[in-house]
Amino acid sequence: MDSKKIEKAIELLLDGIGETKRKGLEKTPKRVAVLYEEIFSGVGKNAEHVLDSVEELKHDEMVLIKDIPVYSVCEHHLLPFFGKIHIAYIPKGNRIIGLGKILELVEILSKRPQLQERLTTEIADLIVKKLKPLGVGVVVEARHFCIEMRGKKQTETSTITSAVRGSFRKDSATRAEFFSLIREH
Repeated sequence: MDSKKIEKAIELLLDGIGETKRKGLEKTPKRVAVLYEEIFSGVGKNAEHVLDSVEELKHDEMVLIKDIPVYSVCEHHLLPFFGKIHIAYIPKGNRIIGLGKILELVEILSKRPQLQERLTTEIADLIVKKLKPLGVGVVVEARHFCIEMRGKKQTETSTITSAVRGSFRKDSATRAEFFSLIREH
């Protein structure tokens, strides 16, 4: 990441909106550059390798991690979106993954300019590719500042995307169990 370019871009942005000389903005370009190193830390990282350490355990029932916090930046407007992700899979051939690895996968994929729809699909597809499970279900619920801050200001409007693969797609009972479990609190 090129911090100096980010600083120059923020200086140009501030100049473009007519805010260049105010005392409170003197350190803003540097602050933004430091912040961007964190919120875009997934850029250039290969998320697929996170799922390389498959473990063996005889377990053939659904594994669900729900309410995973997610923070990302919409690639269309460069404004944040945030919410939660629910991820489930049904192991096949005794192949499981550490729960922290799934959280790391979400972290890498969300820390880049992103679309919610792509994020949902990428998570599901990478789990299918690396674990070869019987099925995968991913649901992302998020609020987008590009919706909330402009136009009609639709505050607290959620966007929900899902991706279902394998048995989650083919078997209505499995799909229903997944959606029922993520609704329970």
